[in-house]
Amino acid sequence: MHNNTQVWRELLPLLSQMLLSLRDVTDILRVLSNSAGPVIGFAQVNLVLPDPQTRDPRLHYLSHNIKSELRLDTQQFGNIPAAQIFTNQNMLQCSGISFRRDYPKSANLPPYTKLEAYCLLPLKTKCRFLGGIEFIKRHGEIFDGNELLQMCQLAEIVAAALENLTEHVAHQITEEQTRLEREQYRVLVEITNAALSKLNIDELVDEISDSIHNYFGFDYVSLDTCDLSTHRLYTHSIHFQKDGSRMRQSVMMSIYASLSGQVMMSKEKALLNRQEVEQLANQYSQVALLANQGFQMIFALPLISGDKARGALKLGHHRPYTFTPEKLELIEQIAARLAIVLDNALAYEEISALKEKLASENSYLTEEIRNYADFDEIIGISLPMQNVLQQVELVASSDATVLILGETGTGKELIARAIHRLSKRSEKTMVKMNCAAVPAGLLESDLFGHEKGAFTGAQTRRHGRFELAHQSTLFLDEVGDLPLELQPKLLRVLQECEIERLGGTRVIPVDVRVIAATNSDLRQKVADHQYRSDLYYRLNVFPIVIPPLRERPEDIPQLVNFFVKKFAQRMNKHIDSIPSETIARLIQMPWPGNVRELENVIERAVILTRSNVLELPLNEIQYQPAQPDQPPKEPPKRTESIMHDLPRTTRDAIVRVLRETHGILYGPTGAAARLGLKRTTLISRMQRLGISAKDFREDDCAEA
Repeated sequence: MHNNTQVWRELLPLLSQMLLSLRDVTDILRVLSNSAGPVIGFAQVNLVLPDPQTRDPRLHYLSHNIKSELRLDTQQFGNIPAAQIFTNQNMLQCSGISFRRDYPKSANLPPYTKLEAYCLLPLKTKCRFLGGIEFIKRHGEIFDGNELLQMCQLAEIVAAALENLTEHVAHQITEEQTRLEREQYRVLVEITNAALSKLNIDELVDEISDSIHNYFGFDYVSLDTCDLSTHRLYTHSIHFQKDGSRMRQSVMMSIYASLSGQVMMSKEKALLNRQEVEQLANQYSQVALLANQGFQMIFALPLISGDKARGALKLGHHRPYTFTPEKLELIEQIAARLAIVLDNALAYEEISALKEKLASENSYLTEEIRNYADFDEIIGISLPMQNVLQQVELVASSDATVLILGETGTGKELIARAIHRLSKRSEKTMVKMNCAAVPAGLLESDLFGHEKGAFTGAQTRRHGRFELAHQSTLFLDEVGDLPLELQPKLLRVLQECEIERLGGTRVIPVDVRVIAATNSDLRQKVADHQYRSDLYYRLNVFPIVIPPLRERPEDIPQLVNFFVKKFAQRMNKHIDSIPSETIARLIQMPWPGNVRELENVIERAVILTRSNVLELPLNEIQYQPAQPDQPPKEPPKRTESIMHDLPRTTRDAIVRVLRETHGILYGPTGAAARLGLKRTTLISRMQRLGISAKDFREDDCAEA
């Protein structure tokens, strides 16, 4: 015992100095096993350290493989004694029998086979907890007091060594990251400064190619630009030869016959290996040229500025090339700056060409351009929409009643909000009500309110929409669906500016500006006695007709961009490109559902999109013209509708039926029933076609 203690005292300072100089866990385990093991008396030593990524405990130990070489095994573990060190940080000692009884799942693991004594100690410094250290005997009894003292001293040294190792590794990683960041920043600044100083493409390629070649090692650098008016692509490339010389080449080709054109139109980068280069060689002549010269990879990136692809950056290498995330990000940053340079160059050319024209048109533009900053929710540059916005500006400052007319989905509520926002009532919230969405029996209560006990279920007094909109604006949507019996009460409010709650007797004055909207033909409803004429004239003080989307196709691109950004942000998607053919196809659509239908189509497209380019299934939204009905094999009876053998919208069909019915429009045998149409619809079509039922009644009288 005395000799062992003396040897340990002499070994301890040497062992401390040796462990503190190590920079690897494997070396620490090897020194502990070879130097301290024979002195203290343990056969195996293991380290229990947290995983750098998951922070879960992991077991590090040395084992002998077939070649009798020492290696480090790292094994995730669960229910083993070492896991306890991360919860209580207390020493654990047990015999082999106790170990196998308490930890049966761990007894057969390689570090614990033939175990006779086990001891677990925490690894701690003054500043941090690092893990645990295991000492194992395969012969003899459990560790005695002297051995435990020596192992505790050894654990303190190992903890200091591991802390030193952790700090060293972190410092190395930080230094390497800093070096890489500085180098990347230098290259980026160098290329950016060179690009900003040159507007000529050939000079620009000369400036940037050396930096790209020296840093990344690419043997081929090409800057490609496109003339969108002629669909021609201009390639400006430099090929670095093995002897250090450079070969320049400038080629003009069709944008559809080049890899650069493909990435520009798709706005997606293309990274090709040797096999893909050979496959595309048959499709693109420039790729075939690089393939014949032995290039193993080609990397093409679109140069996108804003939402437009201005060109492409194409890189090539004679050897297979592996991109690190840092290098890939740096190349993309370079491409982004080159895109800005190209955009500036093209803009400079356009400005130079249009300078005189802009100067001559300055007075005209000054007179015509209007500021519609207050209409941020309304998207439209077309002349019909500009006319609508002018009307909104004219009527907003007054308290006049406004009737907004337009098909469903055209944005009538947006116009109503714009009028309210520009009015003197804008400080208060606009109150809305959809007359078609409320049951007829509840409309009066909803509009004017009710007193307690006014009807079954009226347990409390309720304020109606007019009271809620006092000193503000009330927007009545689908006012054409207002029941006939309720129309006089609305007329009274508009004329007298006062209401009576349902079940009440008190007259309540209200100060409300009414904006109504409908997609119905109110004039026709008045003619059909379905709508009061006096209410119509009271609502129709200032009518605003919103054009359908098919009459303002120039607004569709703006609307598409707006909806794409809106839904992409809501769905956490990054969509920065909309194919031009998609826009062209959308412009050609009739859009019977107007802006609402377009919004729904774009929402579905965003859901289906898996890249940064909008994927719109155009084949699913094509509108097929209605096919004329086939005539029946047998003529229909006179009491049945004849619309199976005649188109309903043709003049001849209506004239024929009017002759047969002697100009009678109504009733079960009248022309409307025979044609399968509503009476109001038939009258509307007759008016458009210039047909009068009176003419046919007069003819019959003359013949009689």
